[in-house]
Amino acid sequence: MEIHQVLVSASPADAITDAALRLRDLLRRIGSSEIYALHVHPGLAHDVRRLRHYPPPVERGGERNLLVFHASIGEPEMLSFLLAHGDRLVVMYHNITPASYYQDLDPGFAALLEAGRAELRFLRDKVDLALAVSRYNAAELVAMGFPDVRVSPLLVDVAGPRGVAPDPGMPGELERILGKGPTLLYVGQLLPHKRVDLLLQAFHVLSTHIVPEARLVVAGIGRLPLYRQALEGLIHQLGLYRATLTGHISAAELAACWSVADVFVTASEHEGFCMPLAESMAHGVPLLARRCAAIPETVGDAGLLVDADAGPELLAEGMAELLGNAPLRDELCRRGAERVQAFQPQRAAETFLRHLLSVA
Repeated sequence: MEIHQVLVSASPADAITDAALRLRDLLRRIGSSEIYALHVHPGLAHDVRRLRHYPPPVERGGERNLLVFHASIGEPEMLSFLLAHGDRLVVMYHNITPASYYQDLDPGFAALLEAGRAELRFLRDKVDLALAVSRYNAAELVAMGFPDVRVSPLLVDVAGPRGVAPDPGMPGELERILGKGPTLLYVGQLLPHKRVDLLLQAFHVLSTHIVPEARLVVAGIGRLPLYRQALEGLIHQLGLYRATLTGHISAAELAACWSVADVFVTASEHEGFCMPLAESMAHGVPLLARRCAAIPETVGDAGLLVDADAGPELLAEGMAELLGNAPLRDELCRRGAERVQAFQPQRAAETFLRHLLSVA
């Protein structure tokens, strides 16, 4: 028996793809293991195989493999493949964002999200095991009727790429664009459910009325053009000359952003785990977030969390408190250093293998 993984899409700088690559390296300690995806970025052509190349049973003497399917979006062709093959199936659920966030901006993508949840129910009676990267995600699978659901943390390195030194020119570039001052950092994709728009509104309150010298660096890719344009318009409308959207940046430039950050901030309201929260703990940067979805589970007591319905004013007050309260920052950094141990790759690898081998 071989153990393989299947993804809808494999692309660089994607947390699910990165986790799959790490799991493949782990599984190869046991035997043959590959990753197959319906859509493969050219940069990953040597690491990920096309789904159409998945060998049929006749080519392996009828032996049944074990497939780990990373579920994060709908795709009819993937569903057809999973229902048709005779291999044993494990679902790893990374959470599917509610389609309501995308109905107006990208109806096609919203339809894929709706389909993703519906397709999971089709797989419910076929899977041998359902894994979720958080208790929050596990509760969704239980609500869908999956009989055997277990939590298996994402296998990633929260400290970031090994051996990547901060870009020495990035701090000077940020100073040239934004001037000097205490730095708030957001890391993540620019997507509606991340509520970067609310974050910008909160920064407007902060920089206008409380800490005028503060800077905000929003480091992430704007994969949805209309939302990115809306954020750029909001920056112009509010006169946020000390805020910047970096767009795509290199690993070295991102490392430099972490090195100058005083506080990590997010206004996201839907997360199945939220890697940047763990990354902020690993980098020793205190964090501010809202009590939404899996965020409280991820953070524990290692961050300043405000109510889920917090608006710009309360978020701004939280930013100001962290920027101005050195003892609080130090305490949260201490707690973060302890909390981040729960996300270490070795521990996640052991948990994943234990669950997988129980059904292999």
